[in-house]
This record gives sequence, C-alpha cells and structure tokens, in this order.
Amino acid sequence: MLNVSEVKGVGPKSLSLLNKLGIFTVEDLVMHYPFRYDILKRTDLSQALEEDRVIVDGKVESVPILLRFKAGLNKLNFRLVTQAGVVGVSIFNRAFMKSNLTIGTSVIVIGKYDRKKNIITASEIKFGLLNQQEKIEPVYHCTSGLSNKSLATYINTAILMNGKDVCDYIPAVYQDKYHFSNKRTALNIVHNPPTMEKLKEAQIRLKYEELFMFMFKINYLKETRKNEKIGIERDLKEEHVINMFSLLPFDLTGDQKNAVWEIFQDLNKKSRMNRLLQGDVGSGKTIVAILAMYLNCLSGYQSALMAPTEILATQHYHNVKELLKDTDLEIELLKGSQTKKEKQDIYRRLIHGNIHILIGTHALIQEEVTYQNLGLVVTDEQHRFGVNQRALLNNKGIMPDILYMSATPIPRTYALTIYGDMDVSIIKEMPKGRIPVKTFVKSDSEMKEVLEIMNEELKNGHQIYVIAPLIEETENSDLTTVLSLKDKMTLAFGKKYQIDIVHGKMASGVKDLIMGEFKQNKIQILISTTVIEVGVDVPNASMMVIFDANRFGLSTLHQLRGRVGRGSIASKCILISSVDTKRLEIMEQTTDGFEISEEDFKLRGHGDLFGTKQSGDMSFKIANLRQDYKILVQAKRDSLEYFLDRSSDNDDLKKQLIESINSN
Repeated sequence: MLNVSEVKGVGPKSLSLLNKLGIFTVEDLVMHYPFRYDILKRTDLSQALEEDRVIVDGKVESVPILLRFKAGLNKLNFRLVTQAGVVGVSIFNRAFMKSNLTIGTSVIVIGKYDRKKNIITASEIKFGLLNQQEKIEPVYHCTSGLSNKSLATYINTAILMNGKDVCDYIPAVYQDKYHFSNKRTALNIVHNPPTMEKLKEAQIRLKYEELFMFMFKINYLKETRKNEKIGIERDLKEEHVINMFSLLPFDLTGDQKNAVWEIFQDLNKKSRMNRLLQGDVGSGKTIVAILAMYLNCLSGYQSALMAPTEILATQHYHNVKELLKDTDLEIELLKGSQTKKEKQDIYRRLIHGNIHILIGTHALIQEEVTYQNLGLVVTDEQHRFGVNQRALLNNKGIMPDILYMSATPIPRTYALTIYGDMDVSIIKEMPKGRIPVKTFVKSDSEMKEVLEIMNEELKNGHQIYVIAPLIEETENSDLTTVLSLKDKMTLAFGKKYQIDIVHGKMASGVKDLIMGEFKQNKIQILISTTVIEVGVDVPNASMMVIFDANRFGLSTLHQLRGRVGRGSIASKCILISSVDTKRLEIMEQTTDGFEISEEDFKLRGHGDLFGTKQSGDMSFKIANLRQDYKILVQAKRDSLEYFLDRSSDNDDLKKQLIESINSN
C-alpha cells in the first residue's frame, strides 16, 4: 500500500500534518471525504440588497493597489470585470495575493456589497470561474497548518496517480446490477463534483461499497463461527435447566426462560457461543447470566463476569452469592482496590480450579490472572469496554463461550450492524411487581412545584437523584452544573438532609464510596452527571430530576430513568426543560426502551447511543446508518449472497476481503 509521502508535493511537514488527520496511505488520502459542500452561486448584483453577502466571478481589470495602515493591517484594492459590469473589490490582510492577482486573472469574490460605492468588501477570493453560474466546493476536516486548498490539491494529485493502490471492493455482478461507475471515477466526482446529481450518484456508490465490505465481514464472521468446531463440548441435559428453574425462589418471565433455553442450546454446541443478551433496565438479564454461569459450572468449567465499575461488580457478586447460596460453587470477587495478598490468594485458588465463578472489573484481564479451565465469559454493559479489553478476556480461556449483556436497547438498524455477527436474545417482558416509572416534563418556570414534589418524597423517607449536563461552568454556556445544583439543593434541603455529588472527574474509589453511602441511605440527594447511568440498585431511590433534559438523547434519558423504580416504591422522573419539549414528551408516553431507542435513532442518528467511537466498534468514512439504512439492508443481502456463492470462491476480490478480515 503506497505511503502518502509518495504523493507529489507532500513534504516532511505536510506529511506530519496529514498523519495528524489519520492519513498515512494514498487510500487514506483519497478516502478523506468532504464533510460538507459549499455551493457558490453567482449573485445578481442588481438584485442584491445593502450589506448582502454576494458571490461574483470575473477577471481582474486593474493592477491591485496595496495600502498599508499600521502593523498587521493592509488592504488590496482592484477592479473586477463581471458579467454585470465592473465592480470595485477590497480585501484586508491579503498582501501576499498581490502578485497572483495580475490583469486578466479569473477569480471568484465572496463578500459584502456596498451598492452606493459599487464596492465589494471581500472575505474570500478564490481563483477560477463559476461553472454554469455555480460551483460546488468541497470542505474538508483540516488541521492547523494545512489549508483546505492544500488538502484538496494532495487528494486530486493522488487520484490522478496510477490508482492501483485504490482497490475497488464491489464485485462486478453488483457493479453491473446497479450501474455503478468505477471507484476512481466516483472518487473524482466526490472531490470535484460537477453537479449535485452526479455527486449524489457517486456518494451512493461509495457508501454501498463501504457498507458492502462491512456486512461481508459481519456475514463472514457469523458464518465461519457457525461452521467452526473448536468450542467447548458439554453434555448438559434438559432436566438440568428444569431443575434449576424449580430451585429459584421466584418465577422467571417467558422472555427470561426463552433466553436461558437459547443459551443452553449454545452451550451444548461444539461451536463457540457468541450471544448478546439484550434487555431493558430492570428486565432481569443478570438472573439469566447467573443461570448461564451455573450451567457452565455444572459442566466442570469456570465462569467469569466482568462489570464496568467496582461497585457494580460488587453488586453482581452479592446477587450471584445470594442466588447460588444453596449450591457448592465457590464464588469470588476480584477488585483493583484489594491488597496484594488478597489478590495473590485469588490467583492461586483460580489456577487450581478452587474458584468456580470470578466476578470483577478490568482486573479480570490482568496478565497475572490465569484460569484453570475458563468456559464462559460474561461482560455486563459490554459496549463500555473497548474492543481490545473484551478480546483479552475472551482469550483467557482456550475457547470460552461469550455472553454479552446490554441494558441499552438498540434499534434494529444498529443491531443489524454492530451485533450482526452475534446471536441475540431479547428480554422485553418485565418481572411481576415492577411499577412503571411515571415521567413528567416540566419547564424552568415550574421549579417551585418540582421542589415541593422532592420535599414530599424526602419526607416519606425516600431518596432522589438529581442530574446536570455539566460539572462546572464553562464559557459561553448557560447549562445547569453539578456544582451550582449542589448550592441550590443545599439551600432548599441542606438543613434536614444529606446532599453529595459524583461526577466523571472523580477518582473511581471516591465515586464508589459516595455511591455506597447513597445505597446505605447516608445520603438522601445525590447530584450527578450521567456517570450514574449504569450504577448500583438503590430500591429506596424513588425520584429522578434531570435538568436541561433537552441536552440528552432519549436513550440516555431512559437509562437515567432506569436508576429509579428498582424496588416496590412508585417512582417518578421529572425532565426539566423549556425547549424541545415535543421530543421529550416521548418519554412521558412510553417506558419501552426499544421504542425510545428507535425514536432516538431517527432524531439523532447512531453517534451518541452509547459512544461507539470511544469503544472502537464502528467507524464509517462516508456512510451514515440513519440516512443510509436502505443501502445498508441491500448491502447486507448482497454481501451474504456473494459470500455463500461457492462459484465466487476463486475471485481475487473475495480472497482479498477474507484475507483483510483474518489479518485484523
């Protein structure tokens, strides 16, 4: 693959700047797509109003005159012949352009028009003429020291190069089926669009290719996993599951039972389980995961459960101990805060097989942690772990089965992609006795009423979460902050009740300590950012108040709301906002996380559902899942058809696609 340094004009300095943008190869460069396009359309000066922004093109008629005023301030004046006549042009602090603005030079001038003086005070001057009264100009993400013009020059130079290094990943059959242009042509149009119609056609072709490659990878991984016979072979009987159900002190919901049976079937297959257990907040996923670990242990294998925080890991530990108290299984908790002696003892018992279920945070994937025969890995809120962290844990065993848990309902569009290579068990049915949380949208002017409701909950001995979007004040922001809320809540309730704060900048040990005190009811009002979105169960917390609720996605609001209503107390969630209330009303109408996630996806796209870019799960250069769903579905069908077509097994392209997957 050609290095970007081989592109003509790219020297050591520009190479460093390109690398800063993540551009290392010629392919990276030509696939650094514009993030928007400016449409430069010729203005009719006879119709322009005073101080209007205008765009005109023409030829320089006079030698530019440079006027210098004081240090750092200069002005260029020249006359421009346009289709509508001659107009004066002035531009400040562009002395360096004087030598290029020779008589007869074609330029496009953008600026404000003074009708009385017939002068345009330009903000920008570009060389060239508008094509058919308009020009579509690409705008790129740049970095300091690298201009949009320079980047565009490098890109176009790369496209004009031999082009062999830019691979076309669409099989010929689909090129013909959809009448796609070749990749080089599409790239040239995207970076130099002649018309909006041609641009759209080229974008569709490049989006299809990107999604085709992604879905081919997903289909390949899924089909390969189905056919591989390298998993753990167990001999579990149906009576094991039936007996397990009878030992429980409560009845499982239908969805929970279905999920357990699906996991049971996976565990009995020789191929490796790769299953996502997806369920709304409070739907009982953890119980299903505990039963899965129990079934694994019945087969003589160890289980590991990894949670994103120590306090959540501790909560899981107590839940597992309680549910499996009548068994002879040894259950242990491994935390980063334990002493070296405590950890060494756990390592020793783990490698000798004396621990059957180990629960912890990322401490589970440290180098010194060695399992005797790890058979099942469960990760809770798995999207909060980076891909590399998950892979390290997965590889701790010979070929452990994998069960991912997520309380973040994922819309169908998203599940099709990120989790396309997994089998999915969904728990939608809520356990009996759960009282739905009532949600109300209140404006800032109704704050007095909100405080009265809070006071009533506190008087009844209940606890309250209060959420703000920011920790502390920042410039140009009037958003509510955790620190300002602490002052206000202390003024309103500080004489009778304990109030504290948690936020993401705190050390994890401090956060865990405060959360622990809140769980013990030593703190009655906990003020926080979204850090408590995934946290401990506090059955006594009956109210959630979210300030500037319009600043959060619906899925985030739903996750936050899920922190209350964990017990038998009727709970409520109040969303405070004076804007965007129509969107927030969706929260009043439903508690179905899957329905909410679909709405969130339509409104906001996939970007903020749960930080996929941070966890490294997905990165598209030109495709957008929300906008390009139809292309995605078609690419999924075509890629599966192509993968399963045995007559294409000798295609160089197919071999190349599979080779790239196996090398990652």
